[in-house]
Amino acid sequence: MAADWLGSLVSINCGPTLGVYQGEVSSVDQATQTISLKQPFHNGIKCPVPEVTFSAMDIKELKILEIRNCSNGVTKRSVPESGSSVTGYAGRKDKGGGSGVNSTPVNVPKAEPRLHDGGMSPSQHYSKSYVERHVDMVGQSKGFRRRHNSWSSSSRLANQVTPKKNGSKNGLMKNKDDECFGDSIDDVLDEDFDFEGNLALFDKAAVFSQIDSSDRRGNGARTRGNPAEQTPSRYRHDENILEAKPVVYRQIIVPQAGAKEYSTDSGLVVPSISYELHKRLLSVAENYGLSLERRLEMTGVCASQMALTLLGGPNRLTPKNLHQRPTVALLCGPHVQGAQGISCGRHLANHEVEVVLFLPNFVKMLEAITSELALFGKTGGKQVSSVKDLPDTPVDLVINCLDSHENTFLREQPWYRAAADWANQNRAPVLSIDPPVSGQEQAVEAKWSLCLGLPLPLPERAGRVYLCDIGVPRQVFQEVGIKYHSPFGCKFVIPLHT
Repeated sequence: MAADWLGSLVSINCGPTLGVYQGEVSSVDQATQTISLKQPFHNGIKCPVPEVTFSAMDIKELKILEIRNCSNGVTKRSVPESGSSVTGYAGRKDKGGGSGVNSTPVNVPKAEPRLHDGGMSPSQHYSKSYVERHVDMVGQSKGFRRRHNSWSSSSRLANQVTPKKNGSKNGLMKNKDDECFGDSIDDVLDEDFDFEGNLALFDKAAVFSQIDSSDRRGNGARTRGNPAEQTPSRYRHDENILEAKPVVYRQIIVPQAGAKEYSTDSGLVVPSISYELHKRLLSVAENYGLSLERRLEMTGVCASQMALTLLGGPNRLTPKNLHQRPTVALLCGPHVQGAQGISCGRHLANHEVEVVLFLPNFVKMLEAITSELALFGKTGGKQVSSVKDLPDTPVDLVINCLDSHENTFLREQPWYRAAADWANQNRAPVLSIDPPVSGQEQAVEAKWSLCLGLPLPLPERAGRVYLCDIGVPRQVFQEVGIKYHSPFGCKFVIPLHT
C-alpha cells in the first residue's frame, strides 16, 4: 500500500519553524512512521541535499500535488522552480466521470518521537540546521545568502501567499510592515499605554533640583583655582561671549552741557544742545554745501517715514486697503519749520495718503515755502487757508509746524490761535516737527516731537522725543566743538529716552 505513493509529488507543512517542503516521495516506512522526499524544495527554494526524511510527529499537513503512477485523469503538476510558491490542488474530476485525487489535506497519524541517523531526529537531521544558519544555495553566487532570521522565510505559514504587485498599494505596504515589525505587532498594539501612571513617575522638582546642584558644582569646580575669577554659565541670545573692549556709552561730548540728556535704545548718551549752538551747527554745514533745500528734503523724508509708521505702516498702506486711505492734517506757518512740514506732506501724498495742508495767505513768503508749495501742488494734495476748511471729523494724524524758533509773535495771530484750538479739539494724535524751545508753554500738546541732528531741551508737553539724521558730516560737528559719533546705527530716525 505504501509503495503506491512512491514517485508522487507532495507538499509537507512542518509548521512555522521548519517551513514547507515539496518533493517526490522516495520511500514510506510505516514501521518508523517516516516519509522521505528526493529532490526537495524548501519554501520554494531547492535544497542543497538530495533527500530529506520527515517523521510523522513533525508533519502538520500533507498535500498530494501529483500522482505519477496513476493515469485516471489526474491534472499534471510539475515541481516549482527556485523562488516560486506552490499552494495548488492535487487533482480534479475528469469529463468521463472518473474521480481524480482529492486536494483535501491528508491527516498523517503521529507516532512517538524516535531517533534517526545516529540519535538525531529527522527535523534536526537537515531542516533545523538549515533554518538556523547560512547555506550556499545551488545555482547562486556566494555573495547572495539568505537571512537566517528572515520572517518571510521561516515564519510565514504554508497557506500564506506572497502578494502580487497588482496595483494594491495598501496590501503591499502592509506586507512590508509585517516583514519589518514581525507578526507579533498586533499583540503589542492591543495594550493601552498608561500615560497617567508614567507621568506620575516623573518628579519635576527633584529633577530641577538635581540640575541646579550640578550647575553649582560645575561653577565651583571652574572657579576653585582662582576664586576671584567668575565664569558666567549662561549667556543671552544678544550677549557677546567673546571678550571685547568695554563699550563707551558717552560718545557725544558737547562744549557746554545742556539742560537735558537723552539715551538711545542701546544705551548711548545723547546730550541736548542749546538753540544757539544748533543754529551755529546748521550755519557751518550750509557753508560746506548742506544747503537749506537739502535739509528740507532730508527732514521731509525722515518725518514722512516716521508718520507712515505711526499711521500703521505695511498693515494699513496696502493695495487691498486703498478704500481706507489715512488722512493727515498738516498745520504750517510762514517760516522754515512750515517749509519742512510742506516737504513732509509732499512725501506723504506720494505714498497714497490724504493730506490736507493748512497755510494762511501772506503777502510775502519765503522762497523755500514757494518752491515747496509748487511741488506739493503736483501731488494732488488739498491746500486750505482757513481753519473752517479743515476736516470736521477726526483725522488719523495731525502734524504741527506752526511754531518758529525765532518769531514768537505769531502766537498772537488769530489764524494761529484758531489752528491751535482746532488741533487741541481734534482727537487725533499730534506730531511736532522741529519744535522750538521757549519760555512760554506750547499752544499745541504733542504726543511725539522730532528733532534734527541733536535734540533741544524740550519740555514735557512736547511728548516723546525722536531724533532724525539730516546728513551733517562729523567734521562739521568737530568744527563747532562737538565730539560726535553717530548714534543712529542702521536707522535715520531713532527714539530718545530721558
